[in-house]
Amino acid sequence: MHDIWNPWHGCRKISPGCANCYMYTLDKQRGKDGAVIYRTENFAYPLQKDRYGSYKIKSGELIRVCMTSDFFLEEADKWRDEAWEIMRQRPDVIFYLLTKRPERVADCLPRDFGSGWENIWFNVTCENQKMTDKRLPLLRDLPFKHKGVMCAPLIGAVSLKPYLEDGFIEQVICGGENYEGSRPCNYDWVLALHEECQAANVSFSFIEIGSYFIKDGKHYRLNSKQKQAEQAFKAGLNFKGKPMHFDLRYAIGIPVTSEDCYRAAYDGPHCHACGSRLICNGCSHCGKC
Repeated sequence: MHDIWNPWHGCRKISPGCANCYMYTLDKQRGKDGAVIYRTENFAYPLQKDRYGSYKIKSGELIRVCMTSDFFLEEADKWRDEAWEIMRQRPDVIFYLLTKRPERVADCLPRDFGSGWENIWFNVTCENQKMTDKRLPLLRDLPFKHKGVMCAPLIGAVSLKPYLEDGFIEQVICGGENYEGSRPCNYDWVLALHEECQAANVSFSFIEIGSYFIKDGKHYRLNSKQKQAEQAFKAGLNFKGKPMHFDLRYAIGIPVTSEDCYRAAYDGPHCHACGSRLICNGCSHCGKC
């Protein structure tokens, strides 16, 4: 997928949401160990250029970082400064960071980070209420201009109301658990989150129901991720709240205009009914959806 940059791969499990990590499952299917952490060959992906000398990643694109690891993993300390430098060189691109380790973040920021870079969208995982109340106070105090919450895998009821009322959360993403040992995701939990976000005018994305879903007391098993995304879309809960504005600029400081920004095309075979559409970079026709 063209909207993912994995500068390193592999992770250590540290919280309840890690128990059935999809990365571990997929690595196991390939005969690999997800606990082995290494720098990838695609480390400099955001700086790659095509044969005409233009960046492959276009201005205005949203790039999800470390989807097979954690950007603030301790074992990645030796690589992180270089990754920050790559993001510094692409202030015209939005980098989506997600972590389960917000307690490490303050000590892992560039010296000139100040109150945050405009092209960084920082998110923490809140899979249940205990992790929510542990991580969101840290998220509130960290110096990022754009902040969000990932309630996936949603393995318990979560209320974000007091944090949404504080006004620092710009978007909430929600989804069930997948693959081996998946725990149930209850539709009532999703509805409650949706209602809180709507009341606070904060964007909400229900991306997938997960492999094990409960609705109206009935239990459903659905292994196809495509079908899970379709069912989430059919729920009709995705909601656009207050618009997020990223002040993107070219490396020389000139603002990136809306006319110059990458325009996502949702013309793939499944785009019309996909729960991830609100957070997707558009279809690259890679055949992986």
